[in-house]
Amino acid sequence: QVQLVESGGGSVQAGGSLRLSCAASGLSYSRKCMGWFRQAQGKEREEVAKIYSVGGASGNTYYSDSVKGRFTISQDNAKNTLMVYLEMKSLKLEDTAMYYCAARGGNCAGSSLADFDYWGQGTQVTISS
Repeated sequence: QVQLVESGGGSVQAGGSLRLSCAASGLSYSRKCMGWFRQAQGKEREEVAKIYSVGGASGNTYYSDSVKGRFTISQDNAKNTLMVYLEMKSLKLEDTAMYYCAARGGNCAGSSLADFDYWGQGTQVTISS
């Protein structure tokens, strides 16, 4: 059974930092794409960042224009549980949203939200002025 569990959300002031974590278990893909998405109130869910991996080795990363240079996605498979992180810096009011971790088998390149098979429950990030 696949489980994605996000953590690390919270409330911070603009300009601050947060690190989100996603603990992924039960995934059997040898090639996979892990992604972070977000959904602000009243808006559609949007892609934030993705990371491709083959076996345990991380590959290419992808970022939306709105977070490029501020957010960093990474993953760690050291303890037999896949952890996917989203390091967020220089946070802005518009980064306020529920953040979701997602997984799909195969490439990240060319993939969209609809291509992801598994989703976590989300963790709330609130940025205040």
